Amino acid sequence: MALLFEQLFDPESSTYTYLVGDDEAKVAALIDPVAEELERDLARVAAHGLRLVHTIETHVHADHVTSGAQMTERTGSKPVVHRHSPVTCDALRLGHGEQLRLGAPVFDVLETPGHTPESLSFVLPSSEVARVFTGDALLIGTCGRTDFQGGDPGALYDSIHQRLFVLPDATIVYPGHDYQGRTSSTIGEEKRANKRLAGKTRDEFIVLMNALGLPPPKKLDVALPANLGCGRPPQAH
Repeated sequence: MALLFEQLFDPESSTYTYLVGDDEAKVAALIDPVAEELERDLARVAAHGLRLVHTIETHVHADHVTSGAQMTERTGSKPVVHRHSPVTCDALRLGHGEQLRLGAPVFDVLETPGHTPESLSFVLPSSEVARVFTGDALLIGTCGRTDFQGGDPGALYDSIHQRLFVLPDATIVYPGHDYQGRTSSTIGEEKRANKRLAGKTRDEFIVLMNALGLPPPKKLDVALPANLGCGRPPQAH
């Protein structure tokens, strides 16, 4: 398998976008693409001579607008979302235990609700070291907030422990964001040292998450309505 992998970064929202492709089949997907980075991402796909077939959304984002709809218009790619996602655009809807094939690479789909009800994580198995793309469910040393957009700290605790922490310790964690310049972690490192999760009972985690008192995302009022249309503003979908 000729796996192609790039980690890309949007500095305004501190969002990681992942380009995953099959260099032999010449197909690719972008995980959590950002509207402001549309031309950059198209250029990276073109530089490898790939055809973009999917934009994969780990959840409906509140801090940036996805480029999914624009990518569909430019390349014919199809968004991939949770089976019960509230998005109104035409999309491939997947649930827990299903798979997404991208040429030779095959993603295992995990439902990891808690940050939002429709959060997904995607595991890319490997004979060497597997990768898991966790969106905002599990971040490096922390986790996604649960105080709005249908968030549920108990559900997030269960998702992380029952769906993510059961993966092999060596599995590389690629999160949806990092605000300190870190690019990846491992399941083992997060089990040992995640400041919100390590050594916490479920009840302790719920108390901690409910007391965070975080300000709302800066782009909340723009991002949520647009992302319900995979990046199209409400008047356009």
